[in-house]
Amino acid sequence: MTELFTLEGKISVTAALRARLRKFEVVLVSSALHEEKVAEVVRLAGECRVPLRTVPPAAFEKLTHGKTHGGVVATCTDRSTTPLEEILKKGPTPHLLLYLEGIEDVRTMGQIMRTADALGVTGLIIRKHKWDFDSGDLSRASSGSYEHLPLYRTESVDILDQLRKEGITTIGCIAGVRRTIYEGEWNRPTLVAIGGEKRGLSGATRERCAGFLKIPTRKGAPSLTSGHAAAIVLGEAARSRGITS
Repeated sequence: MTELFTLEGKISVTAALRARLRKFEVVLVSSALHEEKVAEVVRLAGECRVPLRTVPPAAFEKLTHGKTHGGVVATCTDRSTTPLEEILKKGPTPHLLLYLEGIEDVRTMGQIMRTADALGVTGLIIRKHKWDFDSGDLSRASSGSYEHLPLYRTESVDILDQLRKEGITTIGCIAGVRRTIYEGEWNRPTLVAIGGEKRGLSGATRERCAGFLKIPTRKGAPSLTSGHAAAIVLGEAARSRGITS
């Protein structure tokens, strides 16, 4: 039986309907909302042939967990992932891929996805032995970027060997190395590897990196979170590639 998730919030539901990577059971809209506020949701649900129901406010509140749902909620499957070959075929080139391992917090993962979406990452590769993120929470934390960002999940670092054969260079982001992100060759096909805050990048991943870059900080500064590190590195990559405005 396919697991169903609750997707709360107009931004997440709208993004999911546009991406069409989930199978929807129903979309619920609070009757307290003005029609113009949910016009886009209604239109997309119709295009996707998803049942849409209007629910009285009191009943609607019993169906939701938080208070910032904006009067829109949906029941649906998780989104489908993107085949690796599809990620490599699509998108602007040279590719800028992001590899994450050891990220355990759903909010951190969501924030990184939102950053990756904004800064032109062409594909996100996540190494995780057990995918235990709640689909709705991740969509909400990423402000809907989770719904459409090309995403591939793996349990093995061997994918880095495969990407190397495809001409993509893996660069690890770690502290204590000589070269900084401002010395990176960002205009070639690149995969940026960032580890979680507890253990950083694994030894197996480091062995497969062609090089390492650090984020320069003042002497004695505290370490950066994974989310902040991703934002800074990807921001520099985007600036170097001239994709931001």
